[in-house]
Amino acid sequence: MTDALQQDPTTSSRSRGEVIGLSVLLAVASLLAGLILGWGLFGRGGYPLDGSAEAGFARDMSTHHAQAVQMSLIVADRTEDPAIRTFAYDIATSQQGQIGQMFAWLKIWGLSPTGSQPAMAWMGSDHHGATSASGESVPMPGMASESDIARLSAARGVEADRIFLTLMIAHHKGGVQMAEAVLTRSDRDEVVTLAGAMKQAQTAEITTMEQMLAARA
Repeated sequence: MTDALQQDPTTSSRSRGEVIGLSVLLAVASLLAGLILGWGLFGRGGYPLDGSAEAGFARDMSTHHAQAVQMSLIVADRTEDPAIRTFAYDIATSQQGQIGQMFAWLKIWGLSPTGSQPAMAWMGSDHHGATSASGESVPMPGMASESDIARLSAARGVEADRIFLTLMIAHHKGGVQMAEAVLTRSDRDEVVTLAGAMKQAQTAEITTMEQMLAARA
């Protein structure tokens, strides 16, 4: 991309407008996904309790996903690479929709979006603390630290792309770990279906991001 195009205020404003517009669409999509997919998946009683693995997974994965959406929207406004922007939008759209589904679960189960137990307590001894891609302590596997988010926010162009890919690869690996954990702890159809889909999609996206990062080394 030429220097002139990089500095074109019209191009910059259009990019920011796309990010703002997508943020609004994601909020609407999240609500619709929760109403359509969430309600349609429940046909039996015996809902999970507040301290169950299912409830813990729904709450913690929603928080985990929210950070992925945040990072995706940040890089979409800072990258100069259409491939990175499209990939980031895809992550933001899919994960915001899944947040809507998990919010609907909790509502239908009669549970609060926030629980009485600490984050990741539902994984028990399988969770021994977590570190970010930069080695800092974080509450959930693969999450970026505040300083990681600050670095991404301050970067532009290829530097932003590299930081985003590095952080999101670690983030996805943590998400896969959480999905695998609930798959061994739950037999509820809706939970198993969504967690399985998350594992499959994020595993494939890790491979894609590793290739994208190598190409930008």
